[in-house]
Amino acid sequence: MSRVYCAEDAPGELNLGFTAEDACEAVAANRRLLAQAITGDSSTPLIALKQFHSNLVVRTTAADALRERPRRADGQITSELGILLAVQTADCIPVIVADRKRRVVGAFHAGWRGTVKRIAEIGVGRMRLEFGSQPEDLIAAIGPGNRVCCYAVGEEVLSEFESQFRYGRELFREVYDADVVRQKYPMLFLTQRAPGHSPIGPSLHVDLIEANRRQLLDAGLKPESIEVVGGCTQCHPQYFYSHRGSRGHTGRMMAVVGIRS
Repeated sequence: MSRVYCAEDAPGELNLGFTAEDACEAVAANRRLLAQAITGDSSTPLIALKQFHSNLVVRTTAADALRERPRRADGQITSELGILLAVQTADCIPVIVADRKRRVVGAFHAGWRGTVKRIAEIGVGRMRLEFGSQPEDLIAAIGPGNRVCCYAVGEEVLSEFESQFRYGRELFREVYDADVVRQKYPMLFLTQRAPGHSPIGPSLHVDLIEANRRQLLDAGLKPESIEVVGGCTQCHPQYFYSHRGSRGHTGRMMAVVGIRS
């Protein structure tokens, strides 16, 4: 039902975030369409969060659907039937975890800041603490996000990961500019700057998919119980919203999970 992020002659889009540019009525209608597609009932409560790149995980109940404003957190867990937990993304990584034995689910929003703060690992820990979930019973899905091919970061991000994870450096790749002109005429781009002070050369990219997979493994999940779903949000604008790819003018996707009645 959203028109603000697509071309004039294109069909409407499924923006699921209450952004400044889009009409609230359109977003609400989109959320009903999503609930209908998943549960068969457009009135199924779909509970989102006020995300702020933290590692805060809250326990959600049906009563949270009646709140005037969403709770501030970046993850939520529940054992209640008939509600959908949601996290919104437009480059960050959504992580969904389910305990089919005890019927418990969790949804976590993992940008690089949340990943450094171990939100996926903390989320699994909260499921164990609150509901008695055992890691060997858990399955997880890591959804589409800005992947290592496109996610350029600064040295300060590398430092953050290296300070928190023994394998921190392994999550980073040096990626060279694919500019065809630069590759064909490299002499045109030489500078007299001292080594390390020129913008020319490889950029540092982080693999948040692998970072969150490693956290789930550290939390006790089996490798075969973790599935990566979807591609790179920046590479595929025809499928996904990308905050970086659109320079901030974009909608939001949702990753959702619930327990059938």
